[in-house]
Amino acid sequence: MRVEIWGDINCPWCYIGKARFEKALAVFPHRDEVEVVHRSFELDPEASGEPRPVLPAIAAKYGISVEQARQAEEQIASHAHGEGLAYRGAERDVASSFDMHRLLHLAEAQGLQERLLDLLYRENFDGDVSPFAPGRLLALAVEAGLDRDRAAEVLADPAAYADAVREDEATAAALGATGVPFYVFDRRLGVSGAQPPAAFTSALEQAWSTRAVPAP
Repeated sequence: MRVEIWGDINCPWCYIGKARFEKALAVFPHRDEVEVVHRSFELDPEASGEPRPVLPAIAAKYGISVEQARQAEEQIASHAHGEGLAYRGAERDVASSFDMHRLLHLAEAQGLQERLLDLLYRENFDGDVSPFAPGRLLALAVEAGLDRDRAAEVLADPAAYADAVREDEATAAALGATGVPFYVFDRRLGVSGAQPPAAFTSALEQAWSTRAVPAP
């Protein structure tokens, strides 16, 4: 069974949802037969590559005050902490995640997607250095196990894996996803949002019980 997860590094609920889904998957009896693939989704496809503080960005996007944005971040932080996740919240930056998604496709081809994604989330929500800082994305790619020269080559070529990112985004739109995280089980069952682990357990069980089993 394949579970596809659309998400974005800028999305704190994707960070939280990943932890919740993994808790459900860890106790799922057929977890060794579940393939998890992470798909690209940009919360803001028009975002600049220049990092900017998250609070003014949230305030501008939703038409709220910076103080209201801070309060919203504090609420998200409480959910993150409830899952055992560190969360620096209001201290982080936001910027275009397109290059990150391109590198995640490179990592997928080498079996390192999960590792790189975890590092990107860690750095964005708990790191001392923004993953959007100059040179930091390449350093994280190397830490994940990618070849430095190959990763640098991809980052230097804006067309590398760009079609793969756009295809993921087009598929998300075709499936009706308007936000992330968005989980699709065998292209038959969709779950939206960072649901509690019990909801993911139910979705796993439902998708497994209704999957197409090849004839003997």
